[in-house]
Amino acid sequence: MADANSSSGPQAGDSPRGFVFALIAYVLWGFLPFFMKAVAHIPASEVVAHRIIWSVPLAGLVLIWLGRTSEIKVALRSPRMLAMATLTASLITINWGIYVWAIGAGRAIETALGYYINPLFSIFLGAVLLKEKLDPAQMVAIALAACAVAILAFDAGGLPWVSLSLCFSWGFYAFFRKTLPIGPNQGFFLEVLLLSVPALGYVIWLEASGKGHFGDTGLADVLWLLACGIVTAVPLMIYANGAKLLRLSTIGIMQYIAPTMIFFIAVFAFGEPFGTTKLIAFAFIWAALILYSGSMLRTARAKRVAAAELRAAE
Repeated sequence: MADANSSSGPQAGDSPRGFVFALIAYVLWGFLPFFMKAVAHIPASEVVAHRIIWSVPLAGLVLIWLGRTSEIKVALRSPRMLAMATLTASLITINWGIYVWAIGAGRAIETALGYYINPLFSIFLGAVLLKEKLDPAQMVAIALAACAVAILAFDAGGLPWVSLSLCFSWGFYAFFRKTLPIGPNQGFFLEVLLLSVPALGYVIWLEASGKGHFGDTGLADVLWLLACGIVTAVPLMIYANGAKLLRLSTIGIMQYIAPTMIFFIAVFAFGEPFGTTKLIAFAFIWAALILYSGSMLRTARAKRVAAAELRAAE
């Protein structure tokens, strides 16, 4: 999944085409739990390996079609860029692995919570690591999210590690991903290209040892695993092309579409338990997101007004 922090930068205005692209991407991510539930009989590590392997040709074909392969050649000759791409690739692998496992294990609600918390964790990271100043609404929002986590931890007798792991891995991924001077499509291709070597070795080992699902367990599993590349690469590429046509504030609001869909799917389609304690915790999260979104929209509006006044003065 993507968030406002992983977009290409602030936009002067929203393009209807960009809105449609982003909406399609977030809806596809929202429906992803159904796919992951269908492959729940396959170990999460094997599913992730196939997500990586089959994303490479798809992402590569898109770059060739767009004529944007030159940045990849430059990146492959830069040790620093390769090191940073290896770091971001490792983080996204952790995120994918936890997500795939959690859906199959009947913990989709916890994945929704993790992606709800993520934007708040991102602004917390910015404050701690980049010394960005938080406004009062953002500080209250972070405090409310911390209360939600504390409530869930008290109820379960331990931290909600699935939610926090997804939040932290994606938050740090988005943070370090911004250090790569490369476009989103190119960056994604570089990451899966680097990951494809160990992923391919792992799949070959699984098949050689008779533990794999690509061929020995029927045509259905082969098709499911081939589709892993489509469900991984297509939404990311669509999102990358939509994000650059939208303002950060618009993306910041739209990023709640996917976790909201995951939440409703978990409760009403998968029948996961959602008791009073979780309701209270999610109420804290939703209140935090309302505060965060309101603060973000006010900031964006103030910047537009200031820019308009500056243009008028000229």
